[in-house]
Amino acid sequence: MIPLVTPGDRIFVAGHRGMAGSAICRALARGGYTQILTVTRQELDLLDPVAVSAWFARCHPSVVVLAAGKVGGIEANTSYPVDFLLENLKIQTHVIETAWRSGVRRLLFLGSSCIYPRLAPQPIREEALLSGPLEPTNEWYAVAKIAGIKLCEALRRQHGFDAISLMPTNLYGPGDTYHPINSHVLPALIRRFHEAAQAKHPSVTCWGTGSPRREFLHVDDLAEACVFALERWQPGLQELAFLNVGTGLDISIRELAQHVATATHYHGTIHWDSSKPDGTPKKQLDVSRLAALGWQARIPLAEGLLSTVQAFRQHLSCNQLRTVE
Repeated sequence: MIPLVTPGDRIFVAGHRGMAGSAICRALARGGYTQILTVTRQELDLLDPVAVSAWFARCHPSVVVLAAGKVGGIEANTSYPVDFLLENLKIQTHVIETAWRSGVRRLLFLGSSCIYPRLAPQPIREEALLSGPLEPTNEWYAVAKIAGIKLCEALRRQHGFDAISLMPTNLYGPGDTYHPINSHVLPALIRRFHEAAQAKHPSVTCWGTGSPRREFLHVDDLAEACVFALERWQPGLQELAFLNVGTGLDISIRELAQHVATATHYHGTIHWDSSKPDGTPKKQLDVSRLAALGWQARIPLAEGLLSTVQAFRQHLSCNQLRTVE
């Protein structure tokens, strides 16, 4: 099979400083790609459509990977609904529309598993999209991501623009954001248990009941899936143009907290604050479509968690820990 994307392509990775974007750049480099286009937020504000159009006209990317966006955990989504909706809608619309109008040959949009209904049948198949109400604790972000997926789908159908989307499950790994309040569950737990271990606190309190089940994918696995999809996946115009990406395995938040405690050498008691929201009861993706194409995750959670804690400690010791996206 002739790859749909090759090392001769000029690939713009939007959001290259984020956890997903930086991992995608590493995966492309491992694959022999040398024309990786990146630009900082200070150099190009993706919220500015005029600036985005000018950048595309000047730099001429042939392929775009859209990994930029405003992300955060339950507290951040609850506190800043306008920010999560407007910023993501603007970034997506500006980049996707400009890519199409500029003659970009192929675009990959990164969505999120939070697009699916709160009580979707498990494991969640791609057909579950828009089949029920969303989880209230992240619906603003989810609505924006759904709009991005549908914009890609509409451009494929009406104009034949080769836009595809991947829906990753919960990500973790190097480059994550460790804000004490607004980060996602896994980096929040790592920071909390590390600080408790250092201070020798007798107990740690975690949000919710610990009963929800989640699936976690190492960001390097996601990056390899992105390169795989860019090179090999070409859905027909009437087929679903988005795929789930995950491990297909889930774990309870209570079990996850215990794993993090072990990895950070914390030996105290774990308490659960049931007055705090749990979020979606269970979120496990059906990854059979991507598996049928020949790709599956390779990094086990235990292995990935240990390396992530090591990276966290290294960045903390060098005062290079990311606390803002």
